[in-house]
Amino acid sequence: MFARRFTSFFKGSSTSSPDKTAGTLGSFGRKAVSFVLITVTGGVALSALDDLSIYRGCSSKAMDKVMNSKVMIEAIGEPIEKGPWYNASLAVSHQRHSVSCSFPVIGPQGTGILHLKAVRNGEDSMFGFLQQRDWDILIMDALVHVPSNEGPQQTLRINVTDIVDPSPGTHDKPLEPLEPEKS
Repeated sequence: MFARRFTSFFKGSSTSSPDKTAGTLGSFGRKAVSFVLITVTGGVALSALDDLSIYRGCSSKAMDKVMNSKVMIEAIGEPIEKGPWYNASLAVSHQRHSVSCSFPVIGPQGTGILHLKAVRNGEDSMFGFLQQRDWDILIMDALVHVPSNEGPQQTLRINVTDIVDPSPGTHDKPLEPLEPEKS
């Protein structure tokens, strides 16, 4: 069905009206609308693929840092996995050179939401969405929920960003526990 309509797009249309110019203009209008719709749909699809590529690149680099963070492993256990993609959010700005992303993480002892801001290294190309991009994560924090059997649930904010600091170990500590939630 689709192939038949697609090939008829390029063929001339036969009209039963005696006025040949009205049939030609109507046929041209339908072809123009079809062309515009196909072009817009293709543009939206390419944009979605580019956003997916950005999300996968940033989240995989973030997950590498999270899996190497002792504080995150202590808080939610190991293995730490990325949560479902449909719970993630992505904001891209500055001609796709900077990104703000958040996505859920899941461990055996708890869950959390990872928030990050990153910038892209490299240059633009015509088919950049097909290439894996290199991202530098500037800021990355995790809001971690750890349930407890004997007391209230704990909510921790953990800074996971790699910062060169003169005192060792201070960049990988929880900032401060928030007020415990009562269940």
